[in-house]
Amino acid sequence: MVVEKMVCLVSRTGRQFQRYNKGRRQVVGCIPYRFKLSSDGKISDELEILVISSQKGHAMMFPKGGWELDESVEEAAARESLEEAGVLGNIGHQLGKWDFLSKSRGTYYEGLMFPMLVTEQLELWPEQQARQRIWMNVVEAREACRDWWMKEALDVLVERLSSPINQPKEKKTISISIETMC
Repeated sequence: MVVEKMVCLVSRTGRQFQRYNKGRRQVVGCIPYRFKLSSDGKISDELEILVISSQKGHAMMFPKGGWELDESVEEAAARESLEEAGVLGNIGHQLGKWDFLSKSRGTYYEGLMFPMLVTEQLELWPEQQARQRIWMNVVEAREACRDWWMKEALDVLVERLSSPINQPKEKKTISISIETMC
């Protein structure tokens, strides 16, 4: 039996269904990560972080975008990672919330970031013609990332993953059907 996975190759557009909090557009993103495989195929302790280019290609960042009215915050984070980076995975507990100034719009946004342990990297994804994706070590990813608030989120993730005390007792796994994300 052959099972085929259907992936919507069109990103959501428009702002008519975006969420706002106190006049600030709410954006949600993920820091996609995985543990590097050693040459013998074993999983190591070394983290790899996926960064993507901005649509214009001038900056590197983590996948993020508007949180829409018809989805949970975790669904929005997973959708943005699929659309912009072409990855699926397990969404962890929120890393934090940051208020930041949008460079393109000159207004303040509220950004919420989540970790995503990548379970699958797709060959085709909605924004693959507009973005590049690159796996980097933590130091390279932090240096490459343009936005201060995303760097802070990465610091939170690294601290959380390196300290058993800070790890959540139960993991929150969000399962999302790819077909419903269009």
